[in-house]
Amino acid sequence: MERDWIPKRRNETISPIRTLLKRLAIPGFDSEAYLKDAETDPTALPNIGIAISGGGYRAMLCGAGALAAWDIRSDGSDKDGNLGGLLQSATYLSGLSGGGWLVGSLMMNNFTSVQESVNYPGIWQLENSILEGPENYSLLQYYNTIFDAVSEKKDAGYERSLTDYWGRMLSYQLINATDGGPAYTWSSIADDPDFSEGKAPMPIIIADGRAPNETIISLNATNFEFTPWELGSYDPVLQGFVPLKYVGSEFDNGKLPKDKSCIAGFDNAGFVMGTSSSLFNQIVLYLNEDDNNYVPDGVPDIAVEAVTSVLKAIGSDNNDIADWTPNPFKGWNDENNLSAESERLTLVDGGEDLQNIPYYPHIRKDREVDVVFSFDSSADTDYGWPNGASPIATYERSLTNISEGSSFPSVPGKNTFLNLGLNTRPTFFGCNATNMTDPSPLIVYIPNYPYVYSSNISTFQMSINTSELSAIIENGYAVATMLNGTRDKDWPVCVGCAMLSRSFDRTNTTVPDKCQECFTNYCWNGTLDEREPSEYNPTFIGEQIEVESSASKASSAFIAIAAIAGFMLAI
Repeated sequence: MERDWIPKRRNETISPIRTLLKRLAIPGFDSEAYLKDAETDPTALPNIGIAISGGGYRAMLCGAGALAAWDIRSDGSDKDGNLGGLLQSATYLSGLSGGGWLVGSLMMNNFTSVQESVNYPGIWQLENSILEGPENYSLLQYYNTIFDAVSEKKDAGYERSLTDYWGRMLSYQLINATDGGPAYTWSSIADDPDFSEGKAPMPIIIADGRAPNETIISLNATNFEFTPWELGSYDPVLQGFVPLKYVGSEFDNGKLPKDKSCIAGFDNAGFVMGTSSSLFNQIVLYLNEDDNNYVPDGVPDIAVEAVTSVLKAIGSDNNDIADWTPNPFKGWNDENNLSAESERLTLVDGGEDLQNIPYYPHIRKDREVDVVFSFDSSADTDYGWPNGASPIATYERSLTNISEGSSFPSVPGKNTFLNLGLNTRPTFFGCNATNMTDPSPLIVYIPNYPYVYSSNISTFQMSINTSELSAIIENGYAVATMLNGTRDKDWPVCVGCAMLSRSFDRTNTTVPDKCQECFTNYCWNGTLDEREPSEYNPTFIGEQIEVESSASKASSAFIAIAAIAGFMLAI
């Protein structure tokens, strides 16, 4: 369980934190002396989280660039201006929707690196649309295998949803296993020897609760998290967790009745990743449309028939849900749990409540996270760039009763984000902990920006050629490092200061002068400018990468109209 695992992980982060801080070399500060007793007294040791936003392949690949920049295994990440080792220093790693694909792919492939994922021919083959499948599968083989796997779930007595098909499709692209690893489960991560010894950060995938036939998701929607051990929510309207390994069993009031079987294997890894990105079920729906240009020729009738059958069973209004029936929280916390009497548990895309950055796991007070490095690839503006909508949504939610036990620092409105340029470079929120009523992590907000490539591709672009894939990842790397420190030579040092900010508070350590300078430059100081902003269309900072055109594929496969659910420009 998490409580037993945390000390192991914290101990494993000591060496990479020491190495990274020594390399960053904050002037006038002896990091080795500061952390010399970390093994026996972890008071000074920073507790670090990383959050990767949603936004389809854009979010997956931009986030991949950031993780590559923070991964000591990436070539050159230990050179001047680079930040390799931050990933190894993190305790928690969260993702939702496209960011969840990234986190899930790395973790389901034994915490592989981004560099290995790009170089290995078995995964991240995005040249073909997800409706076409990998090169080494015929179209008929691809669809027959997917629909046979979902039929087995139905034959076992469980409800199907479009997310089952979507999750299987995702698995072919993200998991290095035959047929996308239909037997791979999210809970199996906990059994991995390296992970169980704390040698990788804890992956957390976020989804939202939504009742069938409900179409609007508000900030009061229940936030669920999938960890390697549990599924559940801290929100007071549920306040409960169940062992993820045994979801699919018929729990009652948190217990399994003696006359009920103990079921395992329901938490298929693709289904978990698909649940967090269930808005993309729209792609599966294309199979049900006659003469749809997005669908390749030769899709077998079994695929169309299966989708039609599911739609008849669940209704078109429920096409974006993931059905986790039987409800594992039936009978639980019946005074507050809105679904305590329900046989079904239906979850949806983790960004549908506009919290498109998965801050939720990191801002729990009992997790005591010091700093969250958050990478935002949201498409909030007309040109597909972030404008701060995600941290704004989390801040607004933090002010309500549903966020009991969580805390998030103040952030300004969207107009201020744009007018002050807070969406053009990294910004720190919550710098002055003494001014906060409740302790919260320092939020390092890192927005997607065109350093070397226009990485603002459509959320629903479904195929990406190799050269564009590499360019988007390279741009994400540049965003995370501020172009290897060339935009601001102090950025790497300032990352070190952000890592230690809450630690300095805990240990009553005088903040080094250079860190004071960093906080002056990067912390939002409370200034507001809510005038109507001008059009936001950023320009390149570095030399633009030229890539092979993928327009021919994009036109036929696969840039969908971003009007689904009425808010798709936001994620």
